[in-house]
Amino acid sequence: MLKILVCVKQVPDVDQMRMDPETGNLIRAGVPAILNPLDANALSAAVSVKEEYGGEITLITMGPPNAEAVLRECLAVGADRAVLVTDRAFGNADTLATSYSIVSAAKQVDNFDLIFCGKETLDGATGQMGPQLAERFDAAQVTSASLIREIDEANGTLVVERELESGIETLRVKMPCLFTMEKTNYPVRIPTLKGKMAAKKAAITTFTADDIPGLDRNRIGDPGSPTKVPRMFPPVMPEPGQIIDEGSVEGSVAKLLTLIKE
Repeated sequence: MLKILVCVKQVPDVDQMRMDPETGNLIRAGVPAILNPLDANALSAAVSVKEEYGGEITLITMGPPNAEAVLRECLAVGADRAVLVTDRAFGNADTLATSYSIVSAAKQVDNFDLIFCGKETLDGATGQMGPQLAERFDAAQVTSASLIREIDEANGTLVVERELESGIETLRVKMPCLFTMEKTNYPVRIPTLKGKMAAKKAAITTFTADDIPGLDRNRIGDPGSPTKVPRMFPPVMPEPGQIIDEGSVEGSVAKLLTLIKE
Protein backbone atom coordinates (compact mmCIF):
# COMPACT_ATOMS: atom_id res chain seq x y z
CA MET A 1 0.00 0.00 0.00
CA LEU A 2 1.27 3.44 -0.93
CA LYS A 3 2.15 5.66 2.00
CA ILE A 4 1.40 9.26 1.04
CA LEU A 5 2.30 12.42 2.97
CA VAL A 6 0.75 15.81 2.24
CA CYS A 7 2.40 18.88 3.79
CA VAL A 8 -0.05 21.73 4.37
CA LYS A 9 0.07 25.12 6.04
CA GLN A 10 -2.36 27.51 7.66
CA VAL A 11 -1.76 31.02 6.34
CA PRO A 12 -3.38 34.43 6.87
CA ASP A 13 -5.73 35.59 4.14
CA VAL A 14 -3.32 38.07 2.56
CA ASP A 15 -6.12 39.86 0.74
CA GLN A 16 -7.26 41.11 4.13
CA MET A 17 -3.79 41.70 5.62
CA ARG A 18 -2.69 45.24 6.41
CA MET A 19 0.57 46.70 7.66
CA ASP A 20 1.16 49.30 10.34
CA PRO A 21 3.25 51.97 8.52
CA GLU A 22 4.78 53.17 11.81
CA THR A 23 5.96 49.86 13.29
CA GLY A 24 6.28 47.82 10.09
CA ASN A 25 4.31 44.99 11.76
CA LEU A 26 1.53 43.07 10.09
CA ILE A 27 -1.90 43.73 11.55
CA ARG A 28 -3.29 40.23 12.12
CA ALA A 29 -6.26 41.21 14.24
CA GLY A 30 -9.46 40.17 12.51
CA VAL A 31 -7.62 38.49 9.61
CA PRO A 32 -8.92 34.93 9.05
CA ALA A 33 -6.52 31.99 8.73
CA ILE A 34 -7.04 29.73 5.71
CA LEU A 35 -5.53 26.64 4.10
CA ASN A 36 -2.75 27.69 1.74
CA PRO A 37 -4.50 27.50 -1.68
CA LEU A 38 -1.75 25.59 -3.53
CA ASP A 39 -1.64 23.04 -0.71
CA ALA A 40 -5.28 22.30 -1.48
CA ASN A 41 -4.25 21.42 -5.06
CA ALA A 42 -1.47 19.19 -3.73
CA LEU A 43 -4.01 17.41 -1.53
CA SER A 44 -6.30 16.98 -4.54
CA ALA A 45 -3.43 15.29 -6.43
CA ALA A 46 -2.77 12.97 -3.49
CA VAL A 47 -6.45 12.00 -3.22
CA SER A 48 -6.52 11.32 -6.98
CA VAL A 49 -3.56 8.94 -6.56
CA LYS A 50 -5.29 7.22 -3.63
CA GLU A 51 -8.49 6.78 -5.64
CA GLU A 52 -6.68 5.20 -8.59
CA TYR A 53 -3.95 3.18 -6.91
CA GLY A 54 -4.99 2.87 -3.26
CA GLY A 55 -2.95 4.06 -0.33
CA GLU A 56 -3.10 5.97 2.92
CA ILE A 57 -2.82 9.77 3.14
CA THR A 58 -1.22 11.40 6.16
CA LEU A 59 -1.36 15.17 6.62
CA ILE A 60 1.24 17.17 8.49
CA THR A 61 1.46 20.82 9.43
CA MET A 62 3.46 22.94 11.85
CA GLY A 63 1.73 25.84 13.54
CA PRO A 64 -0.28 27.02 16.54
CA PRO A 65 -2.98 24.79 18.07
CA ASN A 66 -5.68 26.42 15.92
CA ALA A 67 -3.94 25.03 12.81
CA GLU A 68 -5.94 21.91 13.64
CA ALA A 69 -8.76 23.55 11.67
CA VAL A 70 -6.97 23.23 8.32
CA LEU A 71 -6.12 19.61 9.07
CA ARG A 72 -9.79 18.82 9.62
CA GLU A 73 -10.60 20.67 6.40
CA CYS A 74 -8.18 18.38 4.57
CA LEU A 75 -9.42 15.23 6.31
CA ALA A 76 -12.88 16.07 5.02
CA VAL A 77 -11.80 15.69 1.38
CA GLY A 78 -10.11 12.31 1.64
CA ALA A 79 -7.04 12.25 3.89
CA ASP A 80 -6.86 9.44 6.46
CA ARG A 81 -4.92 10.86 9.40
CA ALA A 82 -3.34 14.11 10.50
CA VAL A 83 -0.32 15.27 12.48
CA LEU A 84 0.05 18.70 14.11
CA VAL A 85 3.53 19.85 15.11
CA THR A 86 3.00 22.59 17.67
CA ASP A 87 5.10 24.12 20.43
CA ARG A 88 6.33 27.60 21.27
CA ALA A 89 9.82 26.18 20.77
CA PHE A 90 9.04 25.96 17.03
CA GLY A 91 8.07 29.65 16.84
CA ASN A 92 9.83 32.21 14.60
CA ALA A 93 11.12 29.43 12.36
CA ASP A 94 12.35 30.12 8.85
CA THR A 95 12.12 27.49 6.10
CA LEU A 96 15.33 25.75 7.19
CA ALA A 97 14.14 25.20 10.75
CA THR A 98 10.59 24.39 9.61
CA SER A 99 11.69 21.68 7.18
CA TYR A 100 13.89 20.10 9.87
CA SER A 101 11.02 20.10 12.38
CA ILE A 102 8.47 18.66 9.95
CA VAL A 103 10.72 15.84 8.76
CA SER A 104 11.74 15.00 12.33
CA ALA A 105 8.07 14.62 13.28
CA ALA A 106 7.05 12.80 10.08
CA LYS A 107 9.72 10.15 10.58
CA GLN A 108 8.10 9.27 13.92
CA VAL A 109 4.89 8.43 12.05
CA ASP A 110 5.92 6.36 9.00
CA ASN A 111 8.16 6.03 5.97
CA PHE A 112 6.50 7.64 2.96
CA ASP A 113 6.58 6.73 -0.71
CA LEU A 114 5.06 9.93 -2.07
CA ILE A 115 5.18 13.41 -0.56
CA PHE A 116 3.00 16.22 -1.91
CA CYS A 117 3.50 19.95 -1.30
CA GLY A 118 2.07 23.13 -2.75
CA LYS A 119 4.46 25.02 -5.01
CA GLU A 120 4.63 27.95 -2.60
CA THR A 121 2.70 29.64 0.20
CA LEU A 122 0.73 32.86 0.22
CA ASP A 123 2.57 34.36 3.16
CA GLY A 124 6.17 33.57 2.20
CA ALA A 125 6.12 32.60 -1.49
CA THR A 126 9.76 31.44 -1.28
CA GLY A 127 9.20 28.03 -2.91
CA GLN A 128 11.94 26.67 -0.63
CA MET A 129 10.06 24.17 1.51
CA GLY A 130 9.57 21.46 -1.12
CA PRO A 131 13.24 21.15 -2.12
CA GLN A 132 14.37 21.32 1.51
CA LEU A 133 11.94 18.59 2.54
CA ALA A 134 13.03 16.40 -0.38
CA GLU A 135 16.66 16.71 0.71
CA ARG A 136 15.83 15.87 4.32
CA PHE A 137 13.62 12.91 3.32
CA ASP A 138 16.36 11.72 0.93
CA ALA A 139 13.70 11.65 -1.77
CA ALA A 140 13.71 12.41 -5.47
CA GLN A 141 11.95 15.69 -6.21
CA VAL A 142 9.84 16.92 -9.10
CA THR A 143 9.12 20.64 -8.96
CA SER A 144 6.18 22.18 -10.82
CA ALA A 145 4.60 18.74 -11.21
CA SER A 146 1.37 18.92 -13.17
CA LEU A 147 0.21 15.33 -13.68
CA ILE A 148 0.90 11.92 -12.11
CA ARG A 149 0.54 9.72 -15.18
CA GLU A 150 1.45 6.25 -13.95
CA ILE A 151 2.57 4.52 -10.75
CA ASP A 152 4.33 1.13 -10.70
CA GLU A 153 4.25 0.27 -7.02
CA ALA A 154 5.86 -3.15 -7.55
CA ASN A 155 8.99 -1.58 -9.05
CA GLY A 156 8.83 1.59 -6.98
CA THR A 157 8.68 3.96 -9.95
CA LEU A 158 6.26 6.48 -11.40
CA VAL A 159 5.84 8.66 -14.46
CA VAL A 160 5.08 12.32 -13.90
CA GLU A 161 4.75 15.44 -16.03
CA ARG A 162 6.14 18.80 -14.98
CA GLU A 163 5.58 22.23 -16.45
CA LEU A 164 8.47 24.13 -18.01
CA GLU A 165 8.53 27.56 -19.58
CA SER A 166 8.96 25.90 -22.98
CA GLY A 167 6.48 23.03 -22.58
CA ILE A 168 5.93 19.79 -20.66
CA GLU A 169 8.69 17.46 -19.45
CA THR A 170 7.91 13.78 -18.76
CA LEU A 171 10.01 12.02 -16.13
CA ARG A 172 10.28 8.51 -14.73
CA VAL A 173 11.41 8.67 -11.11
CA LYS A 174 11.97 6.30 -8.23
CA MET A 175 10.14 6.39 -4.94
CA PRO A 176 10.34 7.96 -2.45
CA CYS A 177 9.56 11.10 -4.40
CA LEU A 178 8.41 14.58 -3.45
CA PHE A 179 6.28 16.76 -5.71
CA THR A 180 5.59 20.47 -5.59
CA MET A 181 2.30 20.60 -7.43
CA GLU A 182 0.83 22.93 -9.99
CA LYS A 183 -2.94 23.31 -9.93
CA THR A 184 -3.43 22.57 -13.65
CA ASN A 185 -5.00 19.10 -13.39
CA TYR A 186 -5.98 19.00 -9.74
CA PRO A 187 -8.74 21.47 -8.85
CA VAL A 188 -9.57 22.01 -5.19
CA ARG A 189 -11.95 19.37 -3.89
CA ILE A 190 -15.18 20.23 -2.09
CA PRO A 191 -15.83 18.12 1.02
CA THR A 192 -19.02 16.14 1.34
CA LEU A 193 -21.28 16.37 4.39
CA LYS A 194 -20.19 12.84 5.33
CA GLY A 195 -16.56 13.86 5.02
CA LYS A 196 -17.09 16.93 7.20
CA MET A 197 -18.79 14.89 9.91
CA ALA A 198 -16.01 12.28 9.93
CA ALA A 199 -13.30 14.97 10.00
CA LYS A 200 -14.97 16.70 12.93
CA LYS A 201 -14.63 13.54 15.03
CA ALA A 202 -11.19 12.45 13.79
CA ALA A 203 -8.31 12.18 16.22
CA ILE A 204 -5.31 14.36 15.40
CA THR A 205 -1.82 13.34 16.51
CA THR A 206 0.07 16.19 18.17
CA PHE A 207 3.83 16.45 18.52
CA THR A 208 5.55 18.96 20.78
CA ALA A 209 9.31 19.39 20.86
CA ASP A 210 9.43 16.96 23.80
CA ASP A 211 7.64 14.25 21.79
CA ILE A 212 10.31 13.93 19.08
CA PRO A 213 13.28 11.81 20.21
CA GLY A 214 16.68 13.18 19.28
CA LEU A 215 15.34 16.59 18.22
CA ASP A 216 18.15 19.15 18.19
CA ARG A 217 16.77 22.26 19.93
CA ASN A 218 19.42 24.38 18.25
CA ARG A 219 17.94 23.55 14.83
CA ILE A 220 14.32 24.51 15.49
CA GLY A 221 12.47 27.78 15.98
CA ASP A 222 14.40 31.00 16.28
CA PRO A 223 17.77 29.42 17.26
CA GLY A 224 17.73 27.23 14.15
CA SER A 225 16.74 30.02 11.75
CA PRO A 226 19.59 31.88 10.05
CA THR A 227 17.09 34.05 8.18
CA LYS A 228 16.12 37.10 10.22
CA VAL A 229 13.56 39.76 9.26
CA PRO A 230 14.27 42.86 11.39
CA ARG A 231 11.55 44.95 9.80
CA MET A 232 8.96 44.95 7.04
CA PHE A 233 7.57 47.95 5.22
CA PRO A 234 5.08 48.56 2.41
CA PRO A 235 6.53 49.50 -0.98
CA VAL A 236 6.61 53.17 -1.90
CA MET A 237 4.11 53.61 -4.70
CA PRO A 238 5.07 55.92 -7.57
CA GLU A 239 2.98 58.91 -8.49
CA PRO A 240 0.17 58.08 -10.89
CA GLY A 241 0.98 58.48 -14.56
CA GLN A 242 -0.69 60.88 -16.96
CA ILE A 243 -2.35 59.93 -20.23
CA ILE A 244 -1.68 62.42 -23.01
CA ASP A 245 -4.31 62.68 -25.69
CA GLU A 246 -4.45 66.05 -27.47
CA GLY A 247 -6.52 64.75 -30.36
CA SER A 248 -3.61 64.34 -32.79
CA VAL A 249 -0.10 62.91 -32.85
CA GLU A 250 1.38 66.38 -33.33
CA GLY A 251 -0.57 67.87 -30.45
CA SER A 252 0.26 64.96 -28.12
CA VAL A 253 3.98 65.18 -28.97
CA ALA A 254 3.96 68.94 -28.34
CA LYS A 255 2.25 68.40 -24.98
CA LEU A 256 4.79 65.66 -24.06
CA LEU A 257 7.74 67.91 -24.92
CA THR A 258 6.25 70.68 -22.81
CA LEU A 259 5.92 68.35 -19.82
CA ILE A 260 9.49 67.08 -20.25
CA LYS A 261 10.78 70.64 -20.46
CA GLU A 262 8.92 71.59 -17.29
